[in-house]
Amino acid sequence: MTSRENYNDLHVFMLVAREGSFTRAAARLGLAQSGVSRTIRELEARLGVQLLVRTTRSLSLTQAGEQLYRTTQGSFQALDAGLATLAHFRDTPSGTVRINASQHAIDKVLLPKLALFRQRYPDIRLELISENRFVNIIDERFDAGVRLGGEVDEGMVAVRITPDMEMVMVATPDHLLQYGFPQAPADLAGHPCIAYQFADGSLYSWELWQEGKPVRHRPRGQWVFSDSYMEAAAARRGLGLAYVPEELVTDELERGTLIRVLQRFSHRLDGLFLYYPHRNVSPALRAVIDTLKL
Repeated sequence: MTSRENYNDLHVFMLVAREGSFTRAAARLGLAQSGVSRTIRELEARLGVQLLVRTTRSLSLTQAGEQLYRTTQGSFQALDAGLATLAHFRDTPSGTVRINASQHAIDKVLLPKLALFRQRYPDIRLELISENRFVNIIDERFDAGVRLGGEVDEGMVAVRITPDMEMVMVATPDHLLQYGFPQAPADLAGHPCIAYQFADGSLYSWELWQEGKPVRHRPRGQWVFSDSYMEAAAARRGLGLAYVPEELVTDELERGTLIRVLQRFSHRLDGLFLYYPHRNVSPALRAVIDTLKL
């Protein structure tokens, strides 16, 4: 007895036994009495035992019928109880949400916005895993990931969580006294530039705009990092020009410990998006999405 139809037949039998009447059981099920009677006959034939004793005035269970009734009643009660517990997950978000993101995204977006979960959703466990490589979130069992808009895989549901990102080119005053202030992208060739390396070993070519057209500069210098935070830290130490998201160096720009150059040539990157593989998300992930989205 493994098919859905057989389980349906067992449910019909349980109601007939509980009600002691084909008529009342049929009314509960919204079926014709003849259909209920036929279901019981077919169930008895399939099991090879008589389950009910029928007379014109009464309906009673055989010994085999008593045994099956106790079994089905206990099983369906357990199933009903199990289904009822799902309401807890629907009404009270709980469980673990694993998100893959850059350290930048975790520090500047996820952590500040999701900090309220400590009190609002105490049953949700958040795992924020930092990596700079492109991760297949399905293969590596993440519930969601965070990437720039243009980097989100096709087929994913994507929700914007930040505005577009302003890139800034910065250096210390001492660096600029030594190497001069670049006036155009071509002047960058005379500056040591701090490079960002992707997980595949390739370097990010700085994306700039000149006279309405995109131009690229391949950074050349002594220092290469795989994290934008470290690029900014290296720039603060006077190790070269860095090209990083503005929010990583806002305080330094305000204090004048870093100076922005080539502002009119700078590029805006697509904002960050939270992405996940399907729309049928858990209540816990839904709480994360609703908290992060703009």
